Amino acid sequence: MGGRVGGLSHIMYAETCGVKVSGGQRVKAGTVLTRQGDRWKPGVNVIGRMHLTAACAGVVYFTKKRIRKTGKVDTFLNVRAEGPEAAAAKVTPTESRKAKMSAKVAYKVRVPSYVAKKARA
Repeated sequence: MGGRVGGLSHIMYAETCGVKVSGGQRVKAGTVLTRQGDRWKPGVNVIGRMHLTAACAGVVYFTKKRIRKTGKVDTFLNVRAEGPEAAAAKVTPTESRKAKMSAKVAYKVRVPSYVAKKARA
């Protein structure tokens, strides 16, 4: 009979945790980037806290930043937007959290007003 992973052991199943994409890889909007990891923080065009997902289609890249108060270095996971809305798409983690809480919107890509006016004309 094969071994079955279930119950409490499935929650801690190590093969399902961690980074799901690598730097330079193209992703679609909504793609899961990490699962159950507090090693990575959400950067530009990435939403979530423990499970990071891409807010728009683009290329994944990592950045490191030193936190002033603690002095430790955090790794941020970012998505460089591609496609027709690439010039206007930029979502920071704080903006995406506020948008999800207020409007219950899964993904929000911010478009500046001057770009929206050009698109209408």
